[in-house]
Amino acid sequence: MIHSSAIVDPGALIGAGTKVWHHAHIMSGASIGERCVLGQNCFVAATARVGDGCRIQNNVSLYDGVVLERDVFVGPSAVFTNVSRPRAAFLRGPAGFEPTVVGEGATIGANATVVCGVVIGRGAFVGAGAVVTRDVPAFALVLGVPARIRGWVCACGAALSGASELPAGPVRCGECGRLYRASGTGLSVIADDATG
Repeated sequence: MIHSSAIVDPGALIGAGTKVWHHAHIMSGASIGERCVLGQNCFVAATARVGDGCRIQNNVSLYDGVVLERDVFVGPSAVFTNVSRPRAAFLRGPAGFEPTVVGEGATIGANATVVCGVVIGRGAFVGAGAVVTRDVPAFALVLGVPARIRGWVCACGAALSGASELPAGPVRCGECGRLYRASGTGLSVIADDATG
């Protein structure tokens, strides 16, 4: 479903079941997966990539170099950038765009800003209004300006730990039963349900 006020340039790829709402603009070359929702006044640049099942709320622009893996939620008016030192008189062009990758199942809260060149890990949760200036580990909860780790969250969104340090041992979600363990700088899923 593409609203009559939306502009989808020839050459844009939009997957089955995706909805594009009022005044959105999808540029030629952009790739949007299946079952996505793009809210009012969204923009997707030519080299931006959106995986299946993403929900992008109103007033979000995905510039060249931004990649959203599957099932990412982007809250209203969240901001992505693609040049770390922009100057109007010194245009960078595509070679100067810095990539930003948002991992599967991650959430970016309303009015958050994601500075280019970072990786937001799988299942991470960026709180509303946060400013992300560095990589965010998998399943970390980050808040503030600049964003810092304030805890850890499950894929279902429930809190796993309120400490900034990785949990010392395995931790189970009290809501859905998924079991996690520390892996590198973030968490990884050991089992997907309470029987695991």
